[in-house]
Amino acid sequence: MDVQQLFRILKKEAECPLCLETVKNPKTLPCLHSFCLECLDKLANFARRQLQTSIKCPVCQASFPIPNTDTFANFPSSFHLNRLVDVLALNDNTVQVQKCNSCDENNLAASYCFVCQSFMCESCLQSHQRLKATRDHRHVLIDKLQAQDVQELIERPVKCSQQYHEVQALEFYCEDCKVLICLKCSIVSHNRHLLTDTHKAAREQKMQMTEALAKLKAKILLYENEIKKQIELKDKNATDIMNAEKKMKDSVEEWIRDLREHEKKMKQKFREIYEAEQKQHETRLENLELITTQLKSCVERGQGVLERNISAEILQRNHTILQRCDELINARKSDRYKSPYLNYLVKRKFDTFDHIVVTKTDSSMCLAEFDNSEIGKESNVVVVTRDSEELQCYQLDDQIKVDILTAEGDPLKTELKDSKDGKYTVTYTPQCVGQHSVEIQVNGQPLTDSPFPLQIRQHHCQFSFKFGSRGRRVGEFAWISDIAVSDKTGTIAVADGGNNRIQLFSSDGNFQMQIKLNGEPYSVAFTDCNNLLSLVSGNNNKLRLLSEKGQFIKHYQR
Repeated sequence: MDVQQLFRILKKEAECPLCLETVKNPKTLPCLHSFCLECLDKLANFARRQLQTSIKCPVCQASFPIPNTDTFANFPSSFHLNRLVDVLALNDNTVQVQKCNSCDENNLAASYCFVCQSFMCESCLQSHQRLKATRDHRHVLIDKLQAQDVQELIERPVKCSQQYHEVQALEFYCEDCKVLICLKCSIVSHNRHLLTDTHKAAREQKMQMTEALAKLKAKILLYENEIKKQIELKDKNATDIMNAEKKMKDSVEEWIRDLREHEKKMKQKFREIYEAEQKQHETRLENLELITTQLKSCVERGQGVLERNISAEILQRNHTILQRCDELINARKSDRYKSPYLNYLVKRKFDTFDHIVVTKTDSSMCLAEFDNSEIGKESNVVVVTRDSEELQCYQLDDQIKVDILTAEGDPLKTELKDSKDGKYTVTYTPQCVGQHSVEIQVNGQPLTDSPFPLQIRQHHCQFSFKFGSRGRRVGEFAWISDIAVSDKTGTIAVADGGNNRIQLFSSDGNFQMQIKLNGEPYSVAFTDCNNLLSLVSGNNNKLRLLSEKGQFIKHYQR
């Protein structure tokens, strides 16, 4: 890389985000972003004038309290930025701040020795090259720096900043004071403190920093994944809104087409009514005008006879004129045609039947649960509304539509009940067997896999309980010809034809009593009075009426 290109990169890296100049006296906020001390203090003063007690980092917007001293001078300096500023100064002819480290004359540095790790003025460089011990040291003139030289200068060892220690490298780390120190500092200022080699301490803290950064990287992955999901939701929301808007537009255009067609039909009907009524009026007008013409003609003819006043003509025409006058006078007057009153009635004013539903419910995540359905038996379909996280949710504006169609396409009557918890129960009673179709929509969108097939089966009786066994003892049966249950008491009567008896049991199957008969009972039933009625063989197959205690009351001849 060209050295000037490297300097441009370094200058951009050392730029203060506030003033956009090379940072001066860089101070680092707790969020790790660095700025000029003067820029931070200006930001704090502006915030104070706005009656604020904190500032926000201009880069990441993290908030920090303003120091009580109203200055950030006590905030830590950025080691890296300070080093960059020093190196950048070597390329700035207007700012030459690097001084010679080898003499006390405070001369400007002209070169740097990578072995001695020291800046030297021209005089010291000449002496350095004359000495046998240092003449072979690698050095570089500041105005001849290359990209590799600049990189090594940035990474050069740090020297102590204490007076008289400037040539000493910071070789130790004081664990007690948490600072880097040189050998002299360890003797003068940090005696008996716990000291660690700089590289060893850096390795240990590097491991801690690596672990901490690894955790942050893992969290970054979580947030990036969350951002990805949020973007997907954002795009899906935009798509949903566009689709809904298109659906609205298509619906409105369809309504407009239907209204235009309706308008066309109504106009045609108005035209037909208009033409028919005008024809009626024209017919009446023609009749009235004809009669008026006849009246005028008769008057004109009679008036001519009178005006001429010829006796012979009067006598000759009088009878005819009088007869014509009588005909016209006595002629039935045509009724005036009155058109029926016409009005335009609107049974229902035009309304928009649509509305926008804003909901967290995701129709693609909603579920449907079905009962086993039998003909004639009330059954249920339960619709469960869920959000995009597949969690059950309830939204007041949600619109649930369930249509159940027979194989022939006929709709079943349904009733929807809202449980107010995200569950909607649709009750229906199928009237025929076979495969039905269930179409379910949530907010106008069909559920996944809708329409659902629904098989309606024939109703099957379910076993309730059993009692008794085969035999001749009480509670046992030879063969059963009929069974009856009392609506009032729940008593069960069993016609035991093989044992010529009727046995009575409680509603839970416990034996109560038996009624002996002279013949086999074919049937048994309870009357409204809870008496027993049984058809018994023998005795001409008579119907016998018995009391609930088994006493004979009377018989009926068939």
